[in-house]
Amino acid sequence: MTVSHSAFTLEKTDGDARAGILRTRHGDVPTPVFMPVGTQAAVKSLAPDELRTSGARIILANAYHCYLRPGAEIIERAGGLHGFMSWDRAILTDSGGFQVFSLSKLSRVDDAGYHFASHLDGTRHTFTPESVVALQEALGSDIAMVLDDVAPPDADRDRVADAARRTLGWAERARRAKTRGDQLTFAIVQGATFEDVRRANGRDLVSLDFPGYAIGGLWLGEERASSIAMTRATCDELPAEKPRYLMGVGTPEDLLAGIEAGVDMFDCVYPTRCARHALALTSVGRLNLRNARFADDFTPLDPDCSCAACADFTRAYLAHCMRAGEMLGARLLSLHNITFMIRLAAGARDAILAGRFADYRAERVARFSEGADASRPERT
Repeated sequence: MTVSHSAFTLEKTDGDARAGILRTRHGDVPTPVFMPVGTQAAVKSLAPDELRTSGARIILANAYHCYLRPGAEIIERAGGLHGFMSWDRAILTDSGGFQVFSLSKLSRVDDAGYHFASHLDGTRHTFTPESVVALQEALGSDIAMVLDDVAPPDADRDRVADAARRTLGWAERARRAKTRGDQLTFAIVQGATFEDVRRANGRDLVSLDFPGYAIGGLWLGEERASSIAMTRATCDELPAEKPRYLMGVGTPEDLLAGIEAGVDMFDCVYPTRCARHALALTSVGRLNLRNARFADDFTPLDPDCSCAACADFTRAYLAHCMRAGEMLGARLLSLHNITFMIRLAAGARDAILAGRFADYRAERVARFSEGADASRPERT
């Protein structure tokens, strides 16, 4: 079964899980895919060559942070994000809506846009749907997200419905403001955990015929089961021939749950945040390298991984680096954790193409859970 759109080809489904190819001007991206996060135009501690060795085909940068520092003009003069970062593969930029939402004490929202104070120096700024389109066109990303209104997870129905209405209106304005033909633009479905609001917002956005769609406003503190149910409900409303992106997710378990629900693209700071806290994501579970048992463990970090951290170093050495505060430890764990997440998504793709995704998910979750010796950090 092959379903095609100009930017995406759906190659195979296995239940609701999907394998496809996303086409960008900086190369094709096989899906499902995990995208490392380079919030400020840099994936924390890792150079572009290291990201390429991890298997990364697409990374994420954040328009809000790039706007404030160093500024879109400097990045544009450098040849856009690709030239500025020395990254020759695909880049997705977030609109900055979530970042402004997360700084709610410094911002307010109305139908015109987001009005906020910089978290760096307190200067006042406004993001409108049109200005965010222009910003991301200057940044030169391959995929740009439209501005959306994110309702807090504890918001009442009126606030959620208002955010969905505003998100739809902003998407219409963003679509009219677009000038670059070589940049894909994705709309973002909102609705919090009110299923009818979320489904209606999805249908309304689909009518605008964007090249792709994102699922926003989830995994913000609501129950995980509700997050998964809302993800599945949103996917029900999205066209099969276009890519689906679940924003800010996530952990290995959540990535596999999202794929099962029909999602194609994921991003999260989780792998590098774990690395900075000495937590390794491995095929035998989460390993807390501050645990005393690793002090004289001379085996590879992950027997199923060939990244530099696993091929060249032992658990004992990595544990020593983390205890001693040597930045090499966090760098190597970041490389490994990102490699793990990228390969987890790639393995899911292979399993979908082979018609055995349910078995793959069950096997990976079981192995991951049985070997874990540390609890999961909270998602951010």
